[in-house]
Amino acid sequence: MVELNKKYHIGVKKFGFVNWIGFKSLWLKECNRFMVVWQQTLLSPLVSSLLFLSVLSLALGNNRGDVLGYSFISFLAPGLIAMSILGQSFSHSVSSLMIGKIQGNIVDMLYAPLSALEVSMAIILAALTRSFLIATISIGVFSLIVEIPIYNILYIFVFGFLGAFILGSLGFITGLWAEKFDHTATVTNFVITPLSFLSGVFYSIDKLPQFFQTISHINPFFYMIDGFRYGFLGKSDGSINIGLIYLSILSVLIWYVAFFLYKKGYKIKS
Repeated sequence: MVELNKKYHIGVKKFGFVNWIGFKSLWLKECNRFMVVWQQTLLSPLVSSLLFLSVLSLALGNNRGDVLGYSFISFLAPGLIAMSILGQSFSHSVSSLMIGKIQGNIVDMLYAPLSALEVSMAIILAALTRSFLIATISIGVFSLIVEIPIYNILYIFVFGFLGAFILGSLGFITGLWAEKFDHTATVTNFVITPLSFLSGVFYSIDKLPQFFQTISHINPFFYMIDGFRYGFLGKSDGSINIGLIYLSILSVLIWYVAFFLYKKGYKIKS
């Protein structure tokens, strides 16, 4: 027994400032969760975007007129892609926490040697991974049927990242707050969908009265869509620099709220 004690030292595992092994494992687990049902998580958003594109192109026609110097369909396509990745980023984070709470296995994360920083970032980055996979697939498919120029891929990445990160963080907060899927549907139907549709996805805000243009410039979804579209067309409805600053600050604030609520155990610890 004395020899055994000398040979093996029992102590607390030291992970350093960040438990990279646990962080990577949770991120991979979240990615595997949406990859298992890829038809629903990756293919379904593409089909929805294509249906929007088809219906509007048939109803309005590609010769509806120039929007920002491009045909209506070329203007519409980047907005639909952006709207899709934003919605799916929110959906991933909120469903991850809701499923864990309903099935009771959220305790696995609570008892694991993972900090609030590691858990929140792993789930949100998995939502980002899902969003960027959808964006890549959608851009590839859309480019086959619609003429979509690419002005600057850096703007596509930055605004796509900021938008998906904000929605992933918002989904994380919603997942902590909601007690059933009806609550998450309320946020989707009364917050996410209206802000998305009123963000300039289907129109240029120059067509709106001045009062509604001012309201649109407050809507963060407007800057997400506008900046993402700018990466394709090189033209925008609003200020790209203001959008970058606005979304960067908003992303930090919303993530911090998500981090703080999880750290306090909001609605997940008795």
